[in-house]
Amino acid sequence: MKKLILVRHAKSDWPEETEDFDRPLADKGLKDAMNMSRFMKNNNISIDQFVSSPAVRALNTCKIFNQTYQLSVSTEDKLYNPSERNFESVIYDLDDSVTSVAFFSHNNGISNFANSISEDIFHFPTCGVAGFEIDCNSWSEFDGAKKKLLFFYEPGKI
Repeated sequence: MKKLILVRHAKSDWPEETEDFDRPLADKGLKDAMNMSRFMKNNNISIDQFVSSPAVRALNTCKIFNQTYQLSVSTEDKLYNPSERNFESVIYDLDDSVTSVAFFSHNNGISNFANSISEDIFHFPTCGVAGFEIDCNSWSEFDGAKKKLLFFYEPGKI
């Protein structure tokens, strides 16, 4: 069994003269990311590795989670403005020693991908987190594996 956790970046700001890629987190985003990471850790949600979009708001969300989890963090360009296929490509590149991975990414891609692997239709709010159990022993079996939604957390509801 593998576990895939999808995290939409926390609430961001958009200061004048700032490119989309460089948008920082808003104060609310900083607070939500800290609260969500602590909530997940306190609820014994184990994660082996973080993979983040390199965009500032996603990577900073990941770094805040990592203050709680203390894991290895990598960035993946495919998680910025992602399509469903981008997520699958990153999944297939994972080492099979990784049992549980968290991806930090963006809408609309993250919501579209989550809905493509789940019967549950939902839209990720900022700092929303969905966890899926993937019935496989190797990430290479992801496409044909049975997938089950384990949880969906929204910052305003934890």
